[in-house]
This record gives sequence, C-alpha cells and structure tokens, in this order.
Amino acid sequence: MNLIVSVDKNWGIGKNGKLLFSLSQDMEFFKDTTMNKVVVMGRKTLDSLPDGRPLENRVNIVLTNDKSFEREGVCVCHSVDELMDFVKKYDSNEVFVIGGGEIYKLLLPYCDTAYITKIQAEKSADTFMVNLDKQSDWIEECSSKDFTHEDVLYRFFVYKRV
Repeated sequence: MNLIVSVDKNWGIGKNGKLLFSLSQDMEFFKDTTMNKVVVMGRKTLDSLPDGRPLENRVNIVLTNDKSFEREGVCVCHSVDELMDFVKKYDSNEVFVIGGGEIYKLLLPYCDTAYITKIQAEKSADTFMVNLDKQSDWIEECSSKDFTHEDVLYRFFVYKRV
C-alpha cells in the first residue's frame, strides 16, 4: 500500500479540515498518481472534498468508526482488519492512503511507499504527518527538482520502507 501527502517544513498537513497549501502542480501530481486507482481516506477527508463527493475515476474507500455512515460512490470499512480484507482484491501498488492525519498514522505500518510533497515553508497546522525523516524504517529513495509556486518552494519525494 502507498500513501500520498503534502507536508510543510514541520510535516504539518492541514488546519481546520483544510490543506495548508494549494499548489496546482501538486494537485496535478496527486490526480495523476491516484487516477484509476484505489484511494483510502477518513470521513473528514471525504467531507473536505468538493461537495463531500468521492474522487472521480477512483475506487473511494472511507475508513470510519461510524457504523451508520454511508455515502453514494464510496465503500465503507469500519476497522483496519475490514479494510485490509477489502483491499486484498486490488494490487497493493494501486492502493493509496490520502488522509487525514489519523488515517495516515493508523495505516502507515501497512504502507511500503510514500509520495511526499515537501513544501519549504510553514504554516500554523493542527494536523500532522509522521516525519519519515525521523523513522529508521523509511528512507528517501528519490526526489524531483525544485518547483516554485507563488514564491513557495517545494519538491516531490518518494520514500520506501526498508
């Protein structure tokens, strides 16, 4: 399984249910990387999407404790065990964890690859990703050149579990 996320200098990912930064090239990278794949998210992440609707041309899975939760166009799992059983039918390289913070922490042990957009700026955040640079079982495999959007410097990284 994979995860994909944008982080600031402090590995912050969001505040008040919204992303810290809106970078068009990062959004395009996310779209290209997850298109026609399986995306796993929490309910709050689904609610944060435009009109709370699932992402088009993807299998959308929501992991939630809310037994009464249902939404058109999403598959709902209520536990990690149920999720792992459900995603067995897909190639694990085609499954992407897309947030939020609690879901990243919960599913990180099941991921082998992480696509991280590192933004060389910081904003006030209330939601964070585990800092993979401080995890002994993760290594940076490769990175892109630097990109800039409205004076914000960022780079795309791929981390692998070792």
